[in-house]
Amino acid sequence: MQFEVWAPQADRMTLHCAGSAHALEPDPGRVGWWTGEAEAQDGTRYGFAVDDGPVLPDPRSRRQPDGPDGLSAVVDHEGYAWRADWAGRGLPGAVLYELHVGTYTREGTLDAAADRLGHLVELGITHVELMPVCPFPGRHGWGYEGVSLWAVHEPYGGPEALKRFVDRAHGLGLGVVLDVVHNHLGPSGNHLPAFGPYFTETHHTPWGSAVNLDAPGSDEVRAFLLGSALAWLRDYRLDGLRLDAVHALHDTRACHFLEELSAAVDGLSGELGRPLFLVAESDLGDPRVITPRKENGLGLHAQWNDDFHHALHAALTGEAQGYYADFARAPLAAVAKTLTEGFFHNGTYSSFRGRRHGRPLDLARVSAHRLLGYSQTHDQIGNRALGDRLSASLPAGLLACAAALTLTGPFTPMLFMGEEWAAGTPWQFFTDHTDPDLAEAVRNGRRREFAAHGWAAEDVPDPQDPATRDRSCLDWSEPRSGVHARVLAWYRELVALRHAQPDLTDPDLSDVKVAHDEAGRWLAFRRGDVRVAVNLGGEPAAIPLGTRPTRVLAAWEPVEAPGADGMLSLPGESCVVLLQE
Repeated sequence: MQFEVWAPQADRMTLHCAGSAHALEPDPGRVGWWTGEAEAQDGTRYGFAVDDGPVLPDPRSRRQPDGPDGLSAVVDHEGYAWRADWAGRGLPGAVLYELHVGTYTREGTLDAAADRLGHLVELGITHVELMPVCPFPGRHGWGYEGVSLWAVHEPYGGPEALKRFVDRAHGLGLGVVLDVVHNHLGPSGNHLPAFGPYFTETHHTPWGSAVNLDAPGSDEVRAFLLGSALAWLRDYRLDGLRLDAVHALHDTRACHFLEELSAAVDGLSGELGRPLFLVAESDLGDPRVITPRKENGLGLHAQWNDDFHHALHAALTGEAQGYYADFARAPLAAVAKTLTEGFFHNGTYSSFRGRRHGRPLDLARVSAHRLLGYSQTHDQIGNRALGDRLSASLPAGLLACAAALTLTGPFTPMLFMGEEWAAGTPWQFFTDHTDPDLAEAVRNGRRREFAAHGWAAEDVPDPQDPATRDRSCLDWSEPRSGVHARVLAWYRELVALRHAQPDLTDPDLSDVKVAHDEAGRWLAFRRGDVRVAVNLGGEPAAIPLGTRPTRVLAAWEPVEAPGADGMLSLPGESCVVLLQE
C-alpha cells in the first residue's frame, strides 16, 4: 500500500506500520511530500516519525482507534456495502434538525442516534445536521475541539458507524449535513505543527494562531482542508457541510478559501450527480458569502442567520445584555426587519460592536432559503451559564409562537434537538480533557467568564464533571405526555403545513409583508395567501388582517377566523396560521 505525507521542513521521514519501520523518500513531483510503500490492509495501525522524533498520527488519518494521540488506522472505504439508493436532497424546501451525537441518546453513539431517526421522519424533518464528529480527547465533548479532520470520533462508533448512520438516514429519506471546523483545531492532540506550517502567526483567532490560508506553505494547507471536506461528502455520502465560524478564516489571497471550497464542492456535485451544499456560520453580515461566484460572491449555498435568532430571542425573553442590546430596543421591529430584509444589521450601527456592521441583501437576487432561521441552537443554549433552553423560562404559548415564526417564516428553518417537545433537560458546556492542566484551565476559564456577568463560581456547571454531560442528554420519556406532547404535536402540525403550502417555501423575501405593534406585543405577516399572527402579550390582541375571507389552518389556542371587519381576536401568548380564500 502507498503511504504519503506532507512534511516540507523534515530532513527524514519514517513510516511505522504494523510494527515495522520504513524510510520514506521525497516525492520528486511534489515539493515537501514523502512517499513509501508497506504491507497494510483495513485496520492496520501506522504513524509517521519526523526526523527520528516520536511516532505521530497521520495528518490525513481516516481513523484514530485509540484517540487523537494514538496511531492511525487504515480505512478501506470501498469495503462498506451501501444499502440505500440515494439521489440526494438539496436545500430548497428543507427543514433541518441540529443533533449532537453524544447527547441525543444516553448511549451517545451514532448507532443509538440512528435508532431514533424515525422520530425525525414523523416530525417532517428533511435533513439531520450532525455537530462535529472528528476525534477529540476523552469520550464526551461538543466536538469543536476536534483534531484529525478526516476521521470520526471512536467513542461515537468510528467510520463504519457514521456510514451506517448516513445509510439509515438516506433509507428513511433524510439528508445528512455535517458540521466541520476549519478555523481552528483543539488544543490537545493537535500534531499538525510537527509536520509543517499548518498555522501562522500572521493572524490570530480567539483560539490562538490562525490556520494558514495565506502565508508561505498555505497551498498545501488549503488542499488539506479541501480534501477533508470533499472526503466527507464523497466517502460518507453526506449531503452538505456546515462550516463553523467562517469569519475566523483569515485569508488575504485573491481567491478566498471559501470560494475555492465552494467551487470544489460544486464540481464534486456534478461528478456525483447529486446536490451538495455548504452552509456557513458567519458573523460578517456580508451578502457576498451566499452570492454565487459568477456574481463575484464566495458561492456558499446558505448561512445561519443569527440576526433573526437574536431579534426573536429578545422579543420572547426581554433579555438585553451583550449582543441582544441592539435588538432589545424594539424587538418586534427587529423581528419584522429580519423577516423582510434578512439581516438586521445591514450597514446600521451596532452598539455591541461600537461601529456600523453588515450590508444590505439584494432581495431581488438572494433567495430566502439561503438564510437559516432558528429560535435555538447549540451555541445559543450551551453558551449560557446554565445551558438553559427557552423551555426553562417561557410558557408553552410563547414556545409555540417561536415555533410558528421559525417554521412559517421565509428562511430555511432549523430546530435544535429536543426543542420540538420543549425538552426539560438543559444543554450545557461539557468536556472530557485527559490533560489535567488543560481541564483545570477550561474549568476556571468558564467560571471567570460568567463571574463577570454576576454568576457565583459554584453555580456554573463544571465542564469536566460527567454529570454535566449526563444532564444534557435528552429524556426520551418526555415527548409522550403533558405539555411536551402538546408542543410536539404543534411542531408536527407546523412542519406539515410548511411542506403542504407552497407559499411557505416561496423564496422571494421582498414578498413578505409584516405588521406589528410593539406596545401590544403582537406581530403578523403575510406570505402569499398565508397569514401568520403571534401574540406575545398576556392579554388578547385585536389584529387587523384585512377583509378577504380566511380560514384557520392551525392555532395554538382555539380562535375564530376574522369576521367581516377583518379583525382577528388572538388570545394572549398564542399564535395562528390562516389561509386566505
